[in-house]
Amino acid sequence: MVQTVPQLMTLDEFLDWYPDGYGRYELWNGVVIEMQPTGTHEQVGGLLGVKLGVEIDRLSLPYIIPRQAIVKPIDTDKSGYSPDVIVLDQFSLNEEPLWKKHSTITQGKSIRVVIEVVSSNWRDDYGHKFIDYEELGIPEYWIVDYLGLGGRRYIGSPKTPTFSVYQLVDGEYQMQQFRGSDRIISLAFPELNLKAEQVFAVGV
Repeated sequence: MVQTVPQLMTLDEFLDWYPDGYGRYELWNGVVIEMQPTGTHEQVGGLLGVKLGVEIDRLSLPYIIPRQAIVKPIDTDKSGYSPDVIVLDQFSLNEEPLWKKHSTITQGKSIRVVIEVVSSNWRDDYGHKFIDYEELGIPEYWIVDYLGLGGRRYIGSPKTPTFSVYQLVDGEYQMQQFRGSDRIISLAFPELNLKAEQVFAVGV
């Protein structure tokens, strides 16, 4: 669920305003949106964060998973997204001008994987964010549609829970989809041992 805050802002104003530790917000074309995810939505995101965190630790990868971060789309000062899970390249953060003060990412190369867990506003994940993440050059984007809410043009018919992994190839996302006992295939985490059904099960 989302709730709007009735005040138009630029991204700089939004970042200065952001009440750290008191909720989760995004900025869409100057409009502040308060995100209110369900418990099952948080369970799915939490599981993915744990699984990737274990891989990062096991392989001693130079990645971090922040509790919260804002991703700034290209060519706008009026939007900023707060992904459900984001994996960052620790070494690239030194080149991020807004990271230390506002935990904000402006360059796709700083991100290894960005994950959105689908809820009632599924059009944002498959539409606006897909376009902006691709344009930013984020190498891997996961859309976790654990309830099968997305449009049929995205997940097929009949609609079923679908785990979509988009990988950037020559500047465009190429998609692989996983269901049931399919093992999730990720270039960022090639040894990840996780099946789609394991993720969907925690959202039931």
